[in-house]
Amino acid sequence: GLVIDGQTLNIIFQGGLEEKLLALAQHCRSVLCCRTTPLHKSMVVKLVRRQLKVMTLSIGDGANDVSMIQAADVGIGISGQDGMQAVMASDFAISRFKHLKKLLLVHGHWCYTRLAKMVIYFFYKNVCYVNLLFWYQFFCGFSGSSMVDYWQMIFFNLFFTSLPPLLFGILDKDVSAETLLHLPELYKNGQ
Repeated sequence: GLVIDGQTLNIIFQGGLEEKLLALAQHCRSVLCCRTTPLHKSMVVKLVRRQLKVMTLSIGDGANDVSMIQAADVGIGISGQDGMQAVMASDFAISRFKHLKKLLLVHGHWCYTRLAKMVIYFFYKNVCYVNLLFWYQFFCGFSGSSMVDYWQMIFFNLFFTSLPPLLFGILDKDVSAETLLHLPELYKNGQ
């Protein structure tokens, strides 16, 4: 692991040693920045995003973490004694740090699989609809006449095909929460 304090980060950023910091950090399993300013926190996140071209996740519990949360791809705010500023600036909010594991491994996996299935569903729905219109043009001799009224097309998308996405969004769970917590490597299957 690597532990860096605020004074060291100040020297690194002023001296142009960011690449050396990243080279060192890539050999560590974890990097911890302590006693840093909010500007340093956001600069570290931006540096990692820009140079390594990876997705970043920031977790904070107070007003001093807002810039770091906003600089990351995904921000998680922890509501606590330091106020609600971090929660208001974040993408996700949790009440305690111990809920982070369930948020990432369980709800993250479910959300990823639901979105993947919904993309396939929307392609299927639109291919069916366009295929129907295509074959209708053969029937009417490519005259350009419309098979359905404009309002029917709106109702088709609004009422007739909106129930499956809602049901999938609420009910679809491919693996139970207990299994996902015991086997965190299942998260990588979707990737």
